[in-house]
Amino acid sequence: MKTNFTQIGYFTLSAYVDTGHFTYLYVIILLFLYILIICSNLLLIVIICMNRRLHEPMYIFLCSLFVNEVYGSTALFPFILGQIPYDIHIVSAYICFLQVFCVYSYGSVEFFTLTIMSYDRYVAICFPLEYNTCMTSNKVAMLIALTWLPPLLVVVGLTSMSFSLQLCGNIINNVYCDNNSIVRLACSNTSIHNIYGLISTALIVFVPLIFILYTYIRILKVCFSGSKQTRQKAVSTCTPHLASLLNFSFGCFFEVLQNRFKINNLPDKFGIFVSLYFVTCQMLFNPVLYGLKMSTMRKICARLFQCEV
Repeated sequence: MKTNFTQIGYFTLSAYVDTGHFTYLYVIILLFLYILIICSNLLLIVIICMNRRLHEPMYIFLCSLFVNEVYGSTALFPFILGQIPYDIHIVSAYICFLQVFCVYSYGSVEFFTLTIMSYDRYVAICFPLEYNTCMTSNKVAMLIALTWLPPLLVVVGLTSMSFSLQLCGNIINNVYCDNNSIVRLACSNTSIHNIYGLISTALIVFVPLIFILYTYIRILKVCFSGSKQTRQKAVSTCTPHLASLLNFSFGCFFEVLQNRFKINNLPDKFGIFVSLYFVTCQMLFNPVLYGLKMSTMRKICARLFQCEV
């Protein structure tokens, strides 16, 4: 007999292991990481918003990136912190699908934001004289909307399709709810869901990566043919973005690989590590990277702490 998620009512997360006496140690570590992520990202958001010198396209896009880190971490960390202390790890169906929407929308917005940031650097380095006339306030607002609205709409469609599936089980082999694990529980034909998932993955991941690759090829051409000052500017502004992109792409690549292509010979713990790396490392990596690498941000942070002291 086929059942659907309204009859199941909840999902069981089977990837949690018995931590024994170290349970509350893990809770403290995760709580510390969550507080660190929230405080570091909020600090940089406040610095950018309060300092008029930073009201430039590059820093506005960074602010959008930091807002997304706060959003993604809040959707994940409190949930995991609430699951670790208990022996039975269950979550209601509605909360599970809400988490699917939040996690996938976080990853989608992250890729789109990194894409828009690469376009901003491309215009600044390849067309420096036209930068101010090209990156107007209206265009920046339009680009910010572009980083949020299309990814959210794509994820709404993905979550809605999974929400209507008929399910024959309720056990998810992960520490949080993910869409691919839910689709595998389906009793009905999932061909349409798989096609939509592949198309959305291509639109959200591979198309932005191709565009970013194109912008960096153009930037490299300008650097090799330009002056030493141009190369220094390109290195100082592109290095943090490139490091952030590589870090996130690494986690996203293995997450897509193991979920979409069903690599069964990988250890379960490795799959869990990749899933957690995909949704947690970037949140802490970005504020530390941009806060320390960019001289303007570093000077303002140092001045702020000196005033407090």
